[in-house]
Amino acid sequence: MDKSQWYIGAPNGVVLCIDHADKCRIDGRTYHAYSKEALKVTDMNQLLFELEAFFDSLCFPFPSVNERTFQDKKPKGKLRKERVRVMSDEELLSKHGDLGTFIIRVQHRQNSSWQGRITWMDKDKTLYFRSVWEMIKLIGSALDTVSDGDDLTEEGWPEE
Repeated sequence: MDKSQWYIGAPNGVVLCIDHADKCRIDGRTYHAYSKEALKVTDMNQLLFELEAFFDSLCFPFPSVNERTFQDKKPKGKLRKERVRVMSDEELLSKHGDLGTFIIRVQHRQNSSWQGRITWMDKDKTLYFRSVWEMIKLIGSALDTVSDGDDLTEEGWPEE
């Protein structure tokens, strides 16, 4: 495999390692450059909330829609917290899951969703996604392909 698609490319690049998956749950972990510790992931909801909090902490990509609340609190101006990289891209790319490994690069947070690209490291394939839902479907179809032992004919992922 030539690994031409294996790169982080942004300060908010995340490596998702999935060790086990069934109908509604995944077991895995995520890595980013600002922590040596893995973040344990047990389902897609948790993954999305954790990534959203990570992007908010970086202020990158900046959201195009502000958070809304019915509480009587005054909105606090979010200041970018300066973060120091503790893991190199090479270290990040050396992490792998038993079932699948993905590099997630969110480039925009517009229309209350995410847009970016996802690389399935096991097949060295990269696709763009236009929403969080599309990203979840791409991960799901890749995991279905792996667990079923099928060729890469699932929705979205091109055949080799």
